[in-house]
Amino acid sequence: MLRYTLKRLISLGVSLAVASLVIFLVVEVAPGDPAAFMLGINAEPEAVAALRAELGLDVPKWQRYLDWVGGMATGDFGTSYTYRTPVAEMIAERLQVSLPLALYALALSTALAFPAGIYAAARRGRAGDLAVMGATQLGIAVPNFWFAMMLVLLFSITLGWFGAGGFPGWEAGLWPGLKALTLPAVALALPQAAILARVMRSSLIEIMGEDFMRTARAKGLTRRQALWRHGVRNALIPVLTIIGLQFAFLLAGAIIIEQVFYLPGLGRLIFQSISARDLIVVESVVMLLVFAVIVVNFLVDLAYAAVDPRLRRRT
Repeated sequence: MLRYTLKRLISLGVSLAVASLVIFLVVEVAPGDPAAFMLGINAEPEAVAALRAELGLDVPKWQRYLDWVGGMATGDFGTSYTYRTPVAEMIAERLQVSLPLALYALALSTALAFPAGIYAAARRGRAGDLAVMGATQLGIAVPNFWFAMMLVLLFSITLGWFGAGGFPGWEAGLWPGLKALTLPAVALALPQAAILARVMRSSLIEIMGEDFMRTARAKGLTRRQALWRHGVRNALIPVLTIIGLQFAFLLAGAIIIEQVFYLPGLGRLIFQSISARDLIVVESVVMLLVFAVIVVNFLVDLAYAAVDPRLRRRT
């Protein structure tokens, strides 16, 4: 297991290095000068040059890249061009919304998907299976931003149970914060729950056809007992992959949902920074999200090896 973990750590480090270079190059070649954008189209060239020097944009790109990577390694993400505040503080503030939202949505999607997938697999071909598959197909097909707006219309405007948007801050209390994140979390969770339920069903159906499941039945276990004692655990490997990818998506891909509910999270920060050509914020936030994706995949690989020791012997 130690050897397997070391190999995965090396792969993680290489992936991060390549990702940082790609992110820097892509953001830097985007059209527009941040200094000229901040001062306006009528700014004097001398003023633009002075601001570029102040922001550190006048140094060679390779040096800026090394300074950026070196700073991130020590926790210094630089200073925002627009807000003139440390990027690390801005990210920490927005993570207080985005991270709980992602975890909330992931918990909801898992809580919905596991029973639905197991129920459908246990009743393959019957009415319950068809109902679950129809519901999941609908969940995949409906865009989450449209579903989010329907939730606002129903639960905020019509029933008045939840606010239509905004976030009161955790200092207002746990319940007000969770209440403000409930509708966004549901909007994010249902499409992911539909995907996860289908994967769980397919994996269980495949496992139920294996020889060891027939052996378990031959030893006297009922279909339900064999399913819960042996089937579910062995079906978790592909499900773990989806859960890991879903967490990364929920953390990084909630830009539209945060816009719909006016949540001050990382998604809105990226959107605002791109609009303002605040390159250092865009680079740092995207790099943080890539780091989250890679680390989650690393943890999923370790979970794979813990669930299925055969994977350790193949590497």
